[in-house]
Amino acid sequence: MRNFYLFLLGFMLFGTVVSVQSCTKDEEPTEVIADDNTFANYESWSLDAERQGIDPSLGAAHGGNDSTTIRKVYFKDGVSRSGTEYPIGATILKYSYNASRSVNMRTGMVKRGNDFDPDHNDWEYFVITPDGKIAKDAD
Repeated sequence: MRNFYLFLLGFMLFGTVVSVQSCTKDEEPTEVIADDNTFANYESWSLDAERQGIDPSLGAAHGGNDSTTIRKVYFKDGVSRSGTEYPIGATILKYSYNASRSVNMRTGMVKRGNDFDPDHNDWEYFVITPDGKIAKDAD
């Protein structure tokens, strides 16, 4: 009988250790590098903003000086800011277009981390093809 209780106690202790270990938070990445799969299926991501018209803060970027331009902003995995910063790995795609398609551009950005570009908060910028692939590194 004593062996049974020792076995039961050991089993419960093992179960507790496994439960606690599975609840530990995964370490945050220190750097994320985008590839051709990073922006795949962006239209299924969370559409967090849709704006139309002139936006003086954009200038010519993203059709900001065109009153007919529509800008959609997609966030991968519903990522949001933590305080004033996005976490490393945050991935955002901006799709700008107008009816005449004189503006028709997809731009992406990934928060890389690891002091990739400290002057721009470690964001890396891309031009994205319609199928979600990286067309050109925007340096």
